[in-house]
Amino acid sequence: MTKTPEQEARETIDKMLDQSGWDVQNRQNVNIFAKKGVAIREFPLKSGHGYADYLLYVDGQAAGVVEAKKKGTTLTGVEIQSDKYKSGLPANLPAWHRPLPFCYQSTGVETRFTNDLDPVPCSRDIFSFHRPKTIEEWLNDDTPVSLKQSSEKPMPYGKPSTLNLRLRHMPELIEEGLWSAQIRAIKNLEKSFAENRPRALIQMATGSGKTFTAISFIYRLIKFAKARRILFLVDRGNLGKQTLKEFQQYVSPYNNFKFSEEFIVQHLTSKNLDFTARVCICTIQRLYSMLKGEDLPEEDEEKSVQGLENVYGEVPPIEYNPAIPIETFDFIITDECHRSIYNLWRQVLEYFDAYIIGLTATPSKQTFGFFNQNLVMEYGHEEAVADGVNVNYDVYRIKTEITEQGSTVDAGYYIDKRDRETREVRWEQLDEDLEYNEKQLDRDVVAVDQIRTVIRTFRDKLFTEIFPGRTEVPKTVIFAKDDSHAEDIVKIVRKEFAKSNDFAQKITYKTTGRRPEDLIAEFRNSYNPRIVVTVDMIATGTDIKPLEIVMFMRSVKSRGYFDQMKGRGVRVINDDDLQSVTSDAKTKDHYIIVDAVGVCERDKSDSKPMDRKKSVSFEKLLQAVNLGNTESDVISSIAVRIARLNKNLTEEDNSKIRKFADGKSLSGLTSDLVNAINPDKQVELARARHSEAGKKAEPDEEDIKQAADSLIKNAVKPLHNPNLRNLLIEIKKKNEQTIDHVSQDQVIEAGFSAEALDKAKGMIESFKKFIEENKDEITALQILYSRPYKMRLRFEDIKELADAIKKPPHLWTENNLWLAYAALEKSKVRGASGSHILTDLVSLVRFALDQENELVPFPEKVDANFNAWLAQQEKRFTEEQKSWLYMIKDHIAGNLSIDTEDFEYAPFSQAGGIGKVYQLFGEELNIILDDLNERLVA
Repeated sequence: MTKTPEQEARETIDKMLDQSGWDVQNRQNVNIFAKKGVAIREFPLKSGHGYADYLLYVDGQAAGVVEAKKKGTTLTGVEIQSDKYKSGLPANLPAWHRPLPFCYQSTGVETRFTNDLDPVPCSRDIFSFHRPKTIEEWLNDDTPVSLKQSSEKPMPYGKPSTLNLRLRHMPELIEEGLWSAQIRAIKNLEKSFAENRPRALIQMATGSGKTFTAISFIYRLIKFAKARRILFLVDRGNLGKQTLKEFQQYVSPYNNFKFSEEFIVQHLTSKNLDFTARVCICTIQRLYSMLKGEDLPEEDEEKSVQGLENVYGEVPPIEYNPAIPIETFDFIITDECHRSIYNLWRQVLEYFDAYIIGLTATPSKQTFGFFNQNLVMEYGHEEAVADGVNVNYDVYRIKTEITEQGSTVDAGYYIDKRDRETREVRWEQLDEDLEYNEKQLDRDVVAVDQIRTVIRTFRDKLFTEIFPGRTEVPKTVIFAKDDSHAEDIVKIVRKEFAKSNDFAQKITYKTTGRRPEDLIAEFRNSYNPRIVVTVDMIATGTDIKPLEIVMFMRSVKSRGYFDQMKGRGVRVINDDDLQSVTSDAKTKDHYIIVDAVGVCERDKSDSKPMDRKKSVSFEKLLQAVNLGNTESDVISSIAVRIARLNKNLTEEDNSKIRKFADGKSLSGLTSDLVNAINPDKQVELARARHSEAGKKAEPDEEDIKQAADSLIKNAVKPLHNPNLRNLLIEIKKKNEQTIDHVSQDQVIEAGFSAEALDKAKGMIESFKKFIEENKDEITALQILYSRPYKMRLRFEDIKELADAIKKPPHLWTENNLWLAYAALEKSKVRGASGSHILTDLVSLVRFALDQENELVPFPEKVDANFNAWLAQQEKRFTEEQKSWLYMIKDHIAGNLSIDTEDFEYAPFSQAGGIGKVYQLFGEELNIILDDLNERLVA
């Protein structure tokens, strides 16, 4: 007998209730104490209220109703009907509250839920039903809530408190220790919670303290809103470890306890969830595996999920997992959420009945859409720079001929051929010309002199143009195309800088001997390495505050990913911490992007999920299968690509494959994959199973589907071995690279980009405008504006000016103003390669006011004036007197003036102090000092 759509829906709902811990009963055989939760079908209500499709009992008392509808029914219109049911319980039956507080509407495909205990009940989509134990906890929740307004209505049910109610009555935020942007983000988010908005997006610039902001509001949600458990999602394992450390270091402003001393924080590295933990940190790929009842090797967590969403044509649906019910988490914070909201991962987020908060610096249109356009905080890089939370950057462009155009090696020359896997090199003489373009660089062809020319130019310009006056290589990260490219760069960096292995290190997923997170910590906290070469391990999320140079030797197409990569340099750091790893750095007021491939000049697009697979990498296909993807298109693509590997397979490769593939050869593995998706083979297996079971009828669709699932499961089983997956990836890359030692590269251009020049021009124009607008307000500007000077300029005056220009939104220093002038008017600027002192502001203001034709460091100007003054003196000074005069000159250069009291301090005190200077100059001392104070600063 054919089932009606309503019957099919109720069968599904029965199963959902059973999985959630409810004992589903017919009303003729009811035992309301059979389990904590009992769901009674077709329960008759009092007159005029009809029948409840399911009446829910918890601990022997009625608590709620379920209204069942056929698949496809829109459910918000059904709420009126279930509202009628909740008021229809016969008066002689026990109930927790009247009317019943919990209402569900479900088609078995879609389920909605309303909690009438909430102050403003509003239905919401849920994946499945809540457990009876959870319902009981809600009914007994009497967490005290102090109503802010005496006029506010009391709860309709009296005693119970709810999370939603507590979110409306959060205590005042303690703002001490938070930046203004963090304060705004937390207050706006809590306002969104109070309005019962289920999703919220926080956009904050990289380096502006997103994680600290999140921990701050997570603490308040647990402490004051009594959230039971909060999930913090990351997309890579090393980011999870970094996040755990930040939780452990967080100190509560309310009681001075560390977070982990007050609440349990679990970093999930297995499938075992600690239900006593209040915060769980987990990668989204691990949580996906946990929901499927599987474990995930730790090494698979180190691969970013970015790009994996493109593998799936039809997303394999997640099913309810009783071990991880939908109410496991009250809140989900998804870090770098622009990478975790697409089809495969979206269902992980939507499985839970939880508020979802997204954190990102680079949202796309999809990101805004997922979070219902509820952007509670928008704090971009420019605003963060203005607030002193980020530092800005300039772009230094290096162009070479081979980078831009490729090269040609004439026939007859010898070139190297390098095996990609073993890196074994052999020589080969060219029979014909070898021509390659720029796109083949470091993939098919390695032009050694191209890498060398870029690195050598970087080295030569580092202390003269990029960071003039410095002597120590600033902390630098170089982004390479792949691990092999990174290896080549590291070798050449060490040679060109003539430094040891510690100076330059490669940090990729293939780094062995030491854990990558230990190398990253060393890069962050120790003197060496000065230069790190990576592919994408440090591209996102990783916090390295002393970083001052981000160098691109690879291109990036995604706008969001590029912003994340260049954002590694934006973080601020205090001067002492910076100088502890880079001793000659005064302060971090900017960083430099060294662009060796034109990545800053190319158009980029938003990352977005694709409806069909287009050039999905072999590695991503294997990763998808490992996570449970069994789509025919994916299996077919893997089979085709594995078959191609057979052509150049060595006996050693075959032996390794058999070892990791349960004795199967590569051909056998390919054959199994092809057969698994062959419809004829699937029907054949289904018939064989029918025959074994003694069935004569032809297998139906369900039988064939089960046979197909079995074939595919067995075919892909070897691919779940990470050793086999890694081996296949290595074999695929095994074709040889050509090493071009012949072509010589030439630098086309090395200098700051047009964008950097525009930025410098804007800074100078703003500086001149600032001087004009403040000439009557700031003492130093009043004095420098007047010619001749009406009063002597004091050090305190120039310090006042320095403090004024350092404040947001300007954030100017004597160094960055000097570099801006040097970039625009190089021929008129001296001393660009040196560091600058406070009194150089005198020179900067005079040059801005056109009082000087050249921008000269103030000490140099004082030197020139002193030499002119000395030449004009009729009296010949002794050598000892001259020595004192030079000390006086140096003091004026750094302090603008000198008084007799200054002789009591170094360096004068060490040479005899005020007594000695009077002995040498006698009564003329005061005349000389007045003369020098006026002449040297003129």
